[in-house]
Amino acid sequence: MDFFTKINIPAAGWQIDYNSRLAFFGSCFADNISAQFASRKFNVLANPFGTVYNPLSAAMQIKAIANGKIFGEADVFQDTRLGVSENGNEIRGPWHCWNAHGSLSAATREECIAKLNAATQEAREFLQKADVVFITLGTAFVYFLRGNGVAVSNCHRQNPNMFIRKMISVDHAAEALKSIVHDLLKIKNDWIASSSVRNDETGKDRKFHIVFTVSPLRHLSDGAHENTLSKATLQLAINKVIQEIASPSARNDVGAETISYFPSYEIVMDELRDYRFYDDDMIHLSKTAEGYIFERMAETYCSEKTREDIRKVEKFMKMANHRIQDESLTATAEFLKKQHTEAGKLESQIAGLELNV
Repeated sequence: MDFFTKINIPAAGWQIDYNSRLAFFGSCFADNISAQFASRKFNVLANPFGTVYNPLSAAMQIKAIANGKIFGEADVFQDTRLGVSENGNEIRGPWHCWNAHGSLSAATREECIAKLNAATQEAREFLQKADVVFITLGTAFVYFLRGNGVAVSNCHRQNPNMFIRKMISVDHAAEALKSIVHDLLKIKNDWIASSSVRNDETGKDRKFHIVFTVSPLRHLSDGAHENTLSKATLQLAINKVIQEIASPSARNDVGAETISYFPSYEIVMDELRDYRFYDDDMIHLSKTAEGYIFERMAETYCSEKTREDIRKVEKFMKMANHRIQDESLTATAEFLKKQHTEAGKLESQIAGLELNV
């Protein structure tokens, strides 16, 4: 008798290894899963503009990267919540961008703009050579500026009256996802077309893949039923895009292997249904659950050889992360020498691995 429903996930027709460059855009679940790959020393780019939950904002971020947008004064604003210091002077708030996380905010307008442009350039350079981009959608609820109707990624704790919040339709979400696909392919194809370097450097000999997934983290502040509707909207939008532009009958050059879906949401809803797989807030996932989802992704996208390489790296990192009590001890010097030797041996065995120790 089976007491466990396991989601059937066929192995992908393409594979990830330590030569792969992996980009992640999306909700905090994207941050968590990208950290699983990064901790095992994969080459990862995660949310260059910060965490983004809805498809419209994700599409705007990727479009800015694809178009090589140069951010300027019109793209930032100063915090309107003013305070007063102990000496009675008015405190000016930091500068923000509506389509970026607070980590890209700054005390001055110039610094904020510089951060945005640096993030754009770094992301563009990474995506040009990326092999896989994972897009994790968190919610179909979107905040729009009341004045101009533009969607925002982050409200930066501004006056709630500045925004209109509503759940977008399946069609609206699907159009944003199509824009993401178009712009990611544009970044890749423009670079290949203009590049004079070898094929293996441009990625001409490697297929480019976009994987959509829905975050299993529930947005219960919306209400249980509204959260279900929101997640269903995202699921339907992804399915619509895959059917329309990646099916064999679609009249474009985007194949079924270019765009796919990974069932993170279904794994948690059906396999990890127990609250022991959640964090203390009963909304976010535990480290055990995040590790399990990483394992399912490795089963899907990695060969047995790469999975064995991952196990070797995990063993090494457990040693490398050992806390050193006293650096002056002879035993510490011997331990660091052994660690350096093991790192070199592992890097010689696994193509593409960089341990940086």
